[in-house]
Amino acid sequence: MARDAREFGVYARTGGWAFGLKVARSVRPGGQSAAETPKVSAKEFGELAGCSAERVMRYYKAWDRAADDGLVPHFEELAPGQEVELPDADVWLTYYVPRSSATSARGTAITAAAEAEGIRPTKALEVAENPTALRAAILADPSTAQAARYALLDRLKEDPALQTELARDIARTDDLKKAVAGEARAADRIEYVRKVAEEGQVRTPAGQTIDAPAALRMEAERHLSLIDELDDAEEAGEWAAEAYDTVRTLVAETVEADPELRVQERRTKFYSSLQKATKVFEELTLDDAADFGDIYEDDMVQRLEELQQAITTCLTALRRASSTD
Repeated sequence: MARDAREFGVYARTGGWAFGLKVARSVRPGGQSAAETPKVSAKEFGELAGCSAERVMRYYKAWDRAADDGLVPHFEELAPGQEVELPDADVWLTYYVPRSSATSARGTAITAAAEAEGIRPTKALEVAENPTALRAAILADPSTAQAARYALLDRLKEDPALQTELARDIARTDDLKKAVAGEARAADRIEYVRKVAEEGQVRTPAGQTIDAPAALRMEAERHLSLIDELDDAEEAGEWAAEAYDTVRTLVAETVEADPELRVQERRTKFYSSLQKATKVFEELTLDDAADFGDIYEDDMVQRLEELQQAITTCLTALRRASSTD
């Protein structure tokens, strides 16, 4: 019991260093023959320990890296059974890589990313080797799902293939497609209000751009500040809709209150409608007149006659207005 307690205490203080020392003082460095040292190979040591040579070499390499940094003696300085002062347990994980995948290209990339995030590579490698566990954590824990979302957003910036795959997944999922459409609509409305507040200009319902009155701009700034103060978890859709509707109403009132602006708005709206109607009619196929018999319907003629009458009425009104001027 006393021996167990002492060994437990050593491990509690030093962690993996205690086992790293056993490997370091018993396994001969690479390139040395059995005749040059009383130490054994990693394979022999593993057989004696009842584990793989690969596992032994992970401890071997960890000790080697620490020795290069001056934390522990080099292998050549150690003999079987020799005791040395060991570093703290927490430092061990800086040098020990528990999985051989860390040496692969994928493992190297994960290790570099982990170091950039300020975490131990061993943690990241463990997660990467168990995607099922990662999936379970994301499904069960909102904070893990949030972290995964942030990571995916960062990854999307540099991964066009992932962008395409995610866009395809969204397009094939009705709920996600509706959610994206809703967020896009909210973003457009917020951008509309932001331009009014920051640039001092606004588009009228007919499409003309006018300078926003001071009161309108202040109201846009007020709504925008409320939206900017929302937490990431809060939905901006309702706030965006309220801000957009308020600004649009004030724009309409501004136009209505200015006689000259009101006339210009009507003129702009008329031109816009005229251009749309012209474009639609121009797109009708009239080249194949000989084939009209195949598509003829009485309703077509009736609709065209009604359109002709409406155009005649509009022309008469415009000519009358012109002669009055």
